[in-house]
Amino acid sequence: MAQLSEQDLGDDRTLLLVDDDEPFLRRLAKAMAKRGFDVETAETVQAGKAIALARPPAYAVVDLRLQDGNGLDVVEVLRDKRPDARVVVLTGYGAIATAVAAVKIGATDYLSKPADANDIVHALIANGDDLPPPPENPMSADRVRWEHIQRVYELCDRNVSETARRLNMHRRTLQRILAKRSPK
Repeated sequence: MAQLSEQDLGDDRTLLLVDDDEPFLRRLAKAMAKRGFDVETAETVQAGKAIALARPPAYAVVDLRLQDGNGLDVVEVLRDKRPDARVVVLTGYGAIATAVAAVKIGATDYLSKPADANDIVHALIANGDDLPPPPENPMSADRVRWEHIQRVYELCDRNVSETARRLNMHRRTLQRILAKRSPK
């Protein structure tokens, strides 16, 4: 997707990105800047809230789970300071309950990770009932499963037994999955 037109973004192109995954944050910031946004980033709830209070952006992309708290706290502050802001909540934990909470608190849309820049832009600029188009090359179910297992494994500090317990799977089964290469 090339740079968006002024009519797509409007006059105010400010965008706040809040995510504690620093490499992802850098890549997304670069991709969004190429699409015409004036990007500002934050890696914590505190930093995101500070930016939302000082310079409320027209657009925001906020990760749901951050190291220092819940990204919905940033969404709340942004909604108070700038009710017309378009906010997309991203998360690696796609669950109906968190999607409902995000939308109730004022998020425009909710996307599961990994979402690419095009998906995020479509969610940010979609009008009302417009649904974003389905992804061109979606991940396979095996890849989604593998990504989820890897995420839980990392969150458990690479502890196989704890990861197996949280995923409700046998430890040896998990070890076999972790020993394999990622599916396409």
